[in-house]
Amino acid sequence: MSRPLLITDCDEVLLHMVRHFGDWLGEAHDIDFALGSEFARALTRRACGSTLAPAEIWPLLDGFFVTEMHRQTPVPHARETLTMIAASADIVVLTNLGDHHHQGRVRQLEAVGIRHRVVCNQGGKGAPVARLLDEYGPSAAVFVDDLAVHHESVAGHAPDVHRLHMVAEAALAPLLPPAPFAHARIDCWREAAPWIAARLGIAPAANTDFTDEMMEPHA
Repeated sequence: MSRPLLITDCDEVLLHMVRHFGDWLGEAHDIDFALGSEFARALTRRACGSTLAPAEIWPLLDGFFVTEMHRQTPVPHARETLTMIAASADIVVLTNLGDHHHQGRVRQLEAVGIRHRVVCNQGGKGAPVARLLDEYGPSAAVFVDDLAVHHESVAGHAPDVHRLHMVAEAALAPLLPPAPFAHARIDCWREAAPWIAARLGIAPAANTDFTDEMMEPHA
């Protein structure tokens, strides 16, 4: 029988990104990032207060991932939970980055002890999730992501997948409602572990080491 499959996003699920992106914008570009605001209107120039157009934001995001991945910090308990799940299930990290960032993302995750297959994607995640289901033929599958749009996409392309909405950034989580197309909303990996294990049909390890060594204060 095929093993179950966990498909998880990376930024704001496995690694914190937006807080570090905001710090870098201020330091390197003299741009303020209003965390929690609509992303298309969240970046403003300090010199004049004007809002950056979307066409100006995407090159900055790409630039962050080219040179600043080292800033990103692991989400508490993500590594421990994935280690527990990997004993009984396959894991794929499905991340919306250009293919040219693939090796950087792999190295970045390996540096914090997360060593699983990484698949880069652009656009909705429903189609790539469906392709992964065809490839692995899992007994059950769980999808974890912080963006509601991807849960809707997966619901349309792979409706049998269990969908967990997770927003690990504490400054964002209270501002974002549960994704309508997700089956559940849990923002902490320690609390999500039994939910995921139950949907995958595996027994959560009783000795999973959820230490607080990786915990970091939230602003």
